This record gives sequence, C-alpha cells and structure tokens, in this order.
Amino acid sequence: MANYDLIVIGSGPGGYVAAIRASQLGLKVGVVEKAELGGICLNWGCIPTKALLKSANVFEYIQHAKDYGIEVKDASVDFAGVIKRSREVAAGMSKGIQFLLKKNKIDHIAGFGVLKKGNKVEVTDAAGKKTTYDAKHIILATGTRSRELPALKIDGKKIIGYREALTLAERPKKLLVVGSGAIGVEFAYFYNTLGAEVTIVEFLPRIVPVEDEEVSKQLEKSFKKAGMSIYTNSEVTAVDTKGKGCISTVKTPTGEIKIESDIVLSAVGVTTNLEGIGLEEVGVKTDKGKVVVDDFYKTNVPGVYAIGDIVKGPALAHVASAEGIICVEKIAGQNPEPLNYNNIPGCTYCSPEIASVGYTEEAAKKAGYQIKVGKFPFTASGKAKAAGAADGFVKVIFDAKYGEWLGAHFIGANVTEMIAEAVVARKLETTGHEIIKSVHPHPTMSEAIMEATAAAYGEVIHL
Repeated sequence: MANYDLIVIGSGPGGYVAAIRASQLGLKVGVVEKAELGGICLNWGCIPTKALLKSANVFEYIQHAKDYGIEVKDASVDFAGVIKRSREVAAGMSKGIQFLLKKNKIDHIAGFGVLKKGNKVEVTDAAGKKTTYDAKHIILATGTRSRELPALKIDGKKIIGYREALTLAERPKKLLVVGSGAIGVEFAYFYNTLGAEVTIVEFLPRIVPVEDEEVSKQLEKSFKKAGMSIYTNSEVTAVDTKGKGCISTVKTPTGEIKIESDIVLSAVGVTTNLEGIGLEEVGVKTDKGKVVVDDFYKTNVPGVYAIGDIVKGPALAHVASAEGIICVEKIAGQNPEPLNYNNIPGCTYCSPEIASVGYTEEAAKKAGYQIKVGKFPFTASGKAKAAGAADGFVKVIFDAKYGEWLGAHFIGANVTEMIAEAVVARKLETTGHEIIKSVHPHPTMSEAIMEATAAAYGEVIHL
C-alpha cells in the first residue's frame, strides 16, 4: 500500500492543476485517472472543439477571400483531415499533461478510483486488479458527461453527444442541434460553416440563454444570416430513427412540426460523474447531483474534498482549475481567498465569439442597482471594419452611484481574448472613469471597451 499526502481522483483541468499546485507546495501526490490524462477538457471538450472551430474559421476566410481582394479557386473541405487534426491536437495536449506530472514528481495511477473509509482510495486497473492507497487528503474531480433527455436517448450513431460530434466519419448533410448553450452553438457554427444544413432547437425563449439578452439577439441574427434555422420556446418530443436518417417531432409555439436530419446532436447540458465512486459508503453529502462543499471545497467527511463540475458553480475548466488551487493551498496551510463566482468569465467560441462576466443588465436591475449602460458596435470600430469582422458589439454595465463595473458582455471576433480586461478591472475594483482615462491602443478591437465605457458616461467620441 502506497501512502500519499494527497490523492486526486480525476485528471481534468481541476484535478491535474490541483495535483501540480500541491506538489509545488511540498505534498506527495498521486492522480487517479480511468481514461486519458487531461480529462474531458483536453481530450473531448475545450481543446479538440477549438481545433475544429479553427478549421471552420480558415474555411470561412477562404470562402470570403474575394472580400479581401484575394482569389481562391476550388477550395474544399477534407472532413476526415479536419477531424484528424483535432484529435492530434488533443493527443498532444494529453501527452503534455503526462510530462507535467512527471516533471512535478506526481504518480499517475491508471484505473477507476473509489473512496473507502479511513481516507483510502481503491483503484481498479484495466486488467481488473484492485490496489488500495492511503492518503491524508483526497480530492474528487470526476467531472461530467453528456446529459440525456427521455426523448433523446444517445445511441452514438443517429442521436449523438459531444464526443461523437468530435469524431464523425463524414459530415452530415443535415444536422439538428438540440440545445443552444456553448456546446450547441459551437457545433452548430462548425457544421454549418463546413456546409451542413443546421437547425437549432432551444427550449428557452432565446439561444445562449445565460447571456445578456442583446447578445442572444445578435447571435441569432448572425446565425440566421449564415443560413441556420432556429426554433426557440420549442421542444423535441420524439425522434424516429427507423429510416435512413432521423425525423424529429418538435413542439413549437405555433404548433407541432417534423424536422428531417441525418443526425441529431443532443447538447442539452451535462450530468455529474458521481456514481460508483464510494460517496454513499463514506457518507459524503450531495444535493441535486452535486457534492456539498464549503468555501475551500471541504466535504462533510474529514480529509475528503471536491472541485470542478461536481460542485455548485459554473461547469467551466478555468473554474475547476481555480478551485483546485484554492483547495490545495488551504490544505497546505496557506490562506487563500474564497473564489468570487460573480467574477468568472464565460466564453463561447462560435463565430461571432461571445464573452461575458458579471451581471447582465436584467440581473443588475433585479439586484437593485441604478445602472449606467454603454454599448459600442464593431461597425464603428476601424480595426473591426478593416478585419472584415464588423458583427457584434461591446456592452458594459456600471453602478451609477459608485462607478463599480457590474458586468461586461461582448460579441464579435476575438472577444474571448478581450474579456480578461474586464475580469482584472473588476477584481481591482476599477471604476468606469478609470477605464475611460486608461489609454487603449488604436486601432484595436479592445478599444471598443473604452468607447463603450465612455458611452455609458455620455463621453463617447466615435459614435
């Protein structure tokens, strides 16, 4: 039996980051992983999807090359090559995690980990051999998988989840995407750009429903302009897969319709991986499919912690990483600050991209704030116009009384690279006037942040 200061179950962006930080702080660490190192994010989520989206971006540029004075003839998509590149990028990143674990003297324990009483973890390897490990502290970072609806049972062939969407053998001619969160709209953009006829069905009143309402409207406008069909306030009640393709029954506000497609992509969210990992045996409390933890990710069982998608909060890679660092720093006797969940950036990598942080306009009003709102469209941005990327805008929300930056909502090219300015400024309690007086470079997309802030205070120059 090997003894550790810390065992982490799961090697996604929560687990491996927690393990590395713990090693930096002098702990002897082991990481248990049943599949590929890096978890869903590196292998089946964040990284491979971004590789696919880059291929779509390149093809989109080629299709519009004439707009830039460049002639390109007979460009076509090698779909298998696009998928192959994505898998190679993911495999390379996973190997990178292996290197980082070795560099930090962290043991990689391959197999399925189960909590046992007395701060033990039993690991069953691929051959079925069971080994028990002792640890002073155990962090659960087991993540999530695709959620299934009763009317959308994933069969991996005609009704698929995000994993299958990453590795299809050929591009479907018609694709129905159910759900319009980040996963849904990213795949909708990817397949539409590569030539599929894409339809989106969203149960809620608008697509990307967690975003500010104006952002949702802009994305719907951009997607419809790209040729996608969108049904909101609608529900897929049944899918007939008996024939060659799929015939989906969709309940819409104006009545029931049938939608034909080759494939249906279920992108209706995720569900936590909590089954079979020993929670009941050890007595770890859960609530509504999430592990109950305190501000430093302690469960009710001494020595057992949980981070990432399996605890309350946004199911995002960067959130899991931040939680893992806070958790191990507390274990190591440091004094980290609890995470401010109202200052977490969210990014969606379709085109146009979406990035946001803090309160939406509606949420700020509901919270009782008197607000100042500023908006700067990219149609007024010299850099955006020169780049041929004038879709979208920057929207900022400030507290009218004290100037606190309450929220930022961007939609447009490269806005996922711009949102960090708002996150840092909010962390430093920067006011709107300080943003206006901070000189932004010209011409850039990011100067739209300064312009939108100036608009909120009636000082905008270029509108």
